[in-house]
Amino acid sequence: MPVAYATLGSDAPAGARPAASTVAVRGKAYIETRLFFGTERPDGGPDVTDRQFLAFVDEEVTPRFPRGLTVQDGRGQWRDSHGVIERERSYELILLYPATEARLRDPQIERIRNAYENAYAQDSVARLEERTTADF
Repeated sequence: MPVAYATLGSDAPAGARPAASTVAVRGKAYIETRLFFGTERPDGGPDVTDRQFLAFVDEEVTPRFPRGLTVQDGRGQWRDSHGVIERERSYELILLYPATEARLRDPQIERIRNAYENAYAQDSVARLEERTTADF
């Protein structure tokens, strides 16, 4: 099956476009941390509800990141130790903070992960980090 791709950008000739090195970089260095929270309990207890998760955010996350955060609903899957694909509803928490605060924020983020694992009998809370720039 044929596939077509579009090129996004200027129609100007290559010599008329600014070189990548001359393009202004906007924003400051930030760290974007994403935490992934499952809702099914391995111990067989009831799934974590929206109300419970939002209360967790209010109690554990907001005091540590009062300037702001983002919560998104998700669906996740993984292969268990028996080779079975497990699926569950999940939440993604996105935290954005200046790169200069990374050492200060790391233990706070680990406390959030540990608090959720303990409160809801979770095996783990996944953590993903990227360096980025942000301009507000």
